[in-house]
Amino acid sequence: MSRIAKYPVAVPKGVEATISAGQISVKGPLGTLTQNLTGDVVVRQEDGRLTFAVANESRHAKAMSGTVRALVANMVAGVSKGFERKLTLVGVGFRAQVQGDALKLQLGYSHDILHKMPAGIKIECPTQTEIIVKGSDKQVVGQVAAEIRAYREPEPYKGKGVRYADEHVVIKETKKK
Repeated sequence: MSRIAKYPVAVPKGVEATISAGQISVKGPLGTLTQNLTGDVVVRQEDGRLTFAVANESRHAKAMSGTVRALVANMVAGVSKGFERKLTLVGVGFRAQVQGDALKLQLGYSHDILHKMPAGIKIECPTQTEIIVKGSDKQVVGQVAAEIRAYREPEPYKGKGVRYADEHVVIKETKKK
Protein backbone atom coordinates (compact mmCIF):
# COMPACT_ATOMS: atom_id res chain seq x y z
CA MET A 1 0.00 0.00 0.00
CA SER A 2 1.08 3.55 -0.67
CA ARG A 3 2.62 5.46 2.22
CA ILE A 4 0.30 8.38 1.55
CA ALA A 5 -2.82 6.18 1.72
CA LYS A 6 -1.96 5.14 5.29
CA TYR A 7 -2.97 8.58 6.59
CA PRO A 8 -6.72 9.13 6.96
CA VAL A 9 -8.44 12.28 5.67
CA ALA A 10 -10.20 14.25 8.40
CA VAL A 11 -13.65 15.55 7.46
CA PRO A 12 -14.15 18.97 9.14
CA LYS A 13 -17.44 20.30 10.49
CA GLY A 14 -19.79 21.51 7.78
CA VAL A 15 -18.42 19.03 5.25
CA GLU A 16 -20.33 15.87 4.41
CA ALA A 17 -18.83 12.89 2.56
CA THR A 18 -21.07 10.30 0.90
CA ILE A 19 -19.71 7.01 -0.44
CA SER A 20 -21.91 5.18 -2.95
CA ALA A 21 -21.23 2.40 -5.43
CA GLY A 22 -18.14 3.45 -7.37
CA GLN A 23 -18.32 7.13 -6.40
CA ILE A 24 -17.51 9.48 -3.55
CA SER A 25 -19.24 12.83 -3.13
CA VAL A 26 -18.07 15.61 -0.82
CA LYS A 27 -20.43 18.48 0.00
CA GLY A 28 -19.42 21.63 1.83
CA PRO A 29 -20.03 25.37 2.08
CA LEU A 30 -18.25 26.06 -1.24
CA GLY A 31 -20.06 23.42 -3.31
CA THR A 32 -20.17 19.73 -4.11
CA LEU A 33 -17.46 17.63 -5.76
CA THR A 34 -17.68 14.01 -6.92
CA GLN A 35 -15.00 11.51 -7.90
CA ASN A 36 -15.42 8.13 -9.54
CA LEU A 37 -13.67 5.28 -7.74
CA THR A 38 -12.08 2.22 -9.25
CA GLY A 39 -12.58 -1.20 -7.73
CA ASP A 40 -8.93 -1.21 -6.61
CA VAL A 41 -9.44 1.03 -3.56
CA VAL A 42 -11.86 0.60 -0.66
CA VAL A 43 -12.93 3.86 1.02
CA ARG A 44 -14.50 3.75 4.47
CA GLN A 45 -15.95 6.52 6.60
CA GLU A 46 -15.57 6.12 10.36
CA ASP A 47 -15.47 8.65 13.22
CA GLY A 48 -15.38 11.71 10.94
CA ARG A 49 -12.42 10.36 8.98
CA LEU A 50 -12.03 8.70 5.59
CA THR A 51 -9.68 5.72 5.42
CA PHE A 52 -8.29 4.06 2.31
CA ALA A 53 -7.27 0.45 1.75
CA VAL A 54 -6.33 -1.65 -1.28
CA ALA A 55 -8.95 -4.12 -2.50
CA ASN A 56 -6.33 -6.53 -3.85
CA GLU A 57 -2.55 -6.78 -3.67
CA SER A 58 -1.83 -5.78 -7.27
CA ARG A 59 0.75 -3.12 -8.03
CA HIS A 60 -1.90 -0.93 -9.68
CA ALA A 61 -4.16 -1.11 -6.63
CA LYS A 62 -1.32 -0.07 -4.33
CA ALA A 63 -0.50 2.92 -6.54
CA MET A 64 -4.15 3.96 -6.88
CA SER A 65 -4.69 3.96 -3.11
CA GLY A 66 -2.37 6.94 -2.68
CA THR A 67 -3.81 8.68 -5.73
CA VAL A 68 -7.40 8.33 -4.52
CA ARG A 69 -6.43 9.52 -1.04
CA ALA A 70 -4.77 12.65 -2.49
CA LEU A 71 -7.78 13.37 -4.73
CA VAL A 72 -10.23 13.02 -1.83
CA ALA A 73 -8.05 15.18 0.45
CA ASN A 74 -8.07 17.91 -2.24
CA MET A 75 -11.86 17.58 -2.56
CA VAL A 76 -12.34 18.03 1.20
CA ALA A 77 -9.98 21.03 1.26
CA GLY A 78 -11.66 22.53 -1.81
CA VAL A 79 -15.24 22.45 -0.50
CA SER A 80 -14.18 23.79 2.91
CA LYS A 81 -11.49 26.41 2.11
CA GLY A 82 -11.17 26.54 -1.69
CA PHE A 83 -8.13 26.97 -3.91
CA GLU A 84 -6.67 29.98 -5.67
CA ARG A 85 -3.91 30.77 -8.16
CA LYS A 86 -2.46 34.25 -8.61
CA LEU A 87 -1.16 35.48 -11.94
CA THR A 88 0.67 38.70 -12.76
CA LEU A 89 0.98 40.50 -16.09
CA VAL A 90 4.44 41.86 -16.85
CA GLY A 91 4.76 44.14 -19.86
CA VAL A 92 3.95 47.64 -21.04
CA GLY A 93 0.23 47.96 -21.78
CA PHE A 94 -0.65 44.47 -20.52
CA ARG A 95 -4.02 44.67 -18.73
CA ALA A 96 -6.76 42.40 -17.45
CA GLN A 97 -10.33 43.10 -16.40
CA VAL A 98 -13.35 41.03 -15.47
CA GLN A 99 -16.42 41.26 -17.73
CA GLY A 100 -19.22 39.19 -16.22
CA ASP A 101 -18.12 35.54 -16.31
CA ALA A 102 -15.24 36.26 -18.72
CA LEU A 103 -11.76 37.73 -18.46
CA LYS A 104 -10.69 40.39 -20.97
CA LEU A 105 -6.93 40.40 -21.58
CA GLN A 106 -4.86 42.98 -23.45
CA LEU A 107 -1.50 41.31 -24.05
CA GLY A 108 0.07 43.30 -26.86
CA TYR A 109 -1.74 41.58 -29.72
CA SER A 110 -3.81 43.47 -32.30
CA HIS A 111 -6.98 42.16 -30.61
CA ASP A 112 -8.25 41.67 -27.07
CA ILE A 113 -8.56 38.14 -25.72
CA LEU A 114 -11.85 37.16 -24.06
CA HIS A 115 -11.48 34.01 -21.91
CA LYS A 116 -14.77 32.52 -20.63
CA MET A 117 -14.68 30.93 -17.19
CA PRO A 118 -16.03 27.41 -16.59
CA ALA A 119 -18.73 26.78 -13.99
CA GLY A 120 -17.51 26.98 -10.39
CA ILE A 121 -14.60 29.33 -11.11
CA LYS A 122 -14.51 32.92 -9.86
CA ILE A 123 -12.03 35.43 -11.18
CA GLU A 124 -10.87 38.69 -9.60
CA CYS A 125 -8.63 41.50 -10.77
CA PRO A 126 -7.54 43.61 -7.75
CA THR A 127 -5.34 45.69 -10.10
CA GLN A 128 -4.98 45.79 -13.87
CA THR A 129 -1.92 43.55 -13.74
CA GLU A 130 -3.08 40.95 -11.21
CA ILE A 131 -5.47 38.05 -11.75
CA ILE A 132 -6.77 35.74 -9.00
CA VAL A 133 -8.45 32.48 -10.05
CA LYS A 134 -10.59 30.92 -7.27
CA GLY A 135 -12.61 27.72 -7.06
CA SER A 136 -13.28 24.55 -5.13
CA ASP A 137 -11.81 22.08 -7.65
CA LYS A 138 -8.01 22.18 -7.56
CA GLN A 139 -7.59 20.65 -11.02
CA VAL A 140 -9.94 23.13 -12.71
CA VAL A 141 -8.35 26.14 -10.96
CA GLY A 142 -4.90 25.03 -12.12
CA GLN A 143 -6.14 24.34 -15.65
CA VAL A 144 -7.77 27.76 -16.01
CA ALA A 145 -4.62 29.48 -14.71
CA ALA A 146 -2.50 27.49 -17.18
CA GLU A 147 -4.81 28.43 -20.08
CA ILE A 148 -4.58 32.13 -19.18
CA ARG A 149 -0.78 31.88 -18.89
CA ALA A 150 -0.59 30.14 -22.28
CA TYR A 151 -1.90 33.24 -24.09
CA ARG A 152 1.50 34.90 -23.58
CA GLU A 153 4.09 32.88 -21.67
CA PRO A 154 7.00 34.80 -20.11
CA GLU A 155 9.78 35.25 -22.62
CA PRO A 156 13.39 34.78 -21.47
CA TYR A 157 14.95 38.11 -22.60
CA LYS A 158 12.79 40.74 -20.89
CA GLY A 159 10.46 38.51 -18.85
CA LYS A 160 7.34 39.96 -20.45
CA GLY A 161 4.17 37.87 -20.38
CA VAL A 162 1.68 36.26 -18.01
CA ARG A 163 3.31 34.48 -15.10
CA TYR A 164 2.31 32.85 -11.85
CA ALA A 165 2.83 35.13 -8.85
CA ASP A 166 5.42 32.77 -7.34
CA GLU A 167 7.16 32.02 -10.67
CA HIS A 168 10.75 33.12 -11.17
CA VAL A 169 11.75 33.77 -14.78
CA VAL A 170 15.45 33.38 -15.53
CA ILE A 171 16.49 36.25 -17.79
CA LYS A 172 18.99 35.38 -20.52
CA GLU A 173 21.85 37.63 -21.47
CA THR A 174 21.52 39.27 -24.89
CA LYS A 175 23.93 38.58 -27.72
CA LYS A 176 27.27 40.40 -27.67
CA LYS A 177 28.93 41.72 -30.79
